Amino acid sequence: MSMLKAGLAASLSLLVLAGCDLSRTGTATTGRPAQSAKPGEVETQLSSEQLAAVTAVTRAPSPRPAARATPAQLDTTTAEQKAAAAKAPETSEVKLGTTVASLGNPTEGGFWIKTPLVKARGVGRIRNPENGKSAKVDLIPLDAPASGGSQVSLPALQLIGVSLTDLPVIEVFKS
Repeated sequence: MSMLKAGLAASLSLLVLAGCDLSRTGTATTGRPAQSAKPGEVETQLSSEQLAAVTAVTRAPSPRPAARATPAQLDTTTAEQKAAAAKAPETSEVKLGTTVASLGNPTEGGFWIKTPLVKARGVGRIRNPENGKSAKVDLIPLDAPASGGSQVSLPALQLIGVSLTDLPVIEVFKS
């Protein structure tokens, strides 16, 4: 039913366009001289709704962005924040387990992991067992099965030396 309405609206727009032209002033006219128009003026033959429909059909779409944001542009953490996150733990930690990590929302700044391995927010650390690099992160509960994997912030993945397109197994610790 809605496709029928859309088709009718498109047909109506084409009929309106077929019966008129747009002058240099942007006013829709029939092309016939108006009886009451003075020399150099045109008579408006379309209602404001019809003119809006014509303008909507002829308006060019918005230009696409020149380029997509790079990981460096999305990473808003400072060098000091990266250094603090990379420091060795000062207190004892408890290993919560391992999880498959994927890139979380890259527009959410900071160092965090959303994981089903925790039930309450806290502070912890993630570690890449392949290279030993680790990052201090906020632990955020994720409502999913424990085997479901975790989402990790862009700066945290970069700090532990993981490609943003990989799905590595990482270790999760709670401070």
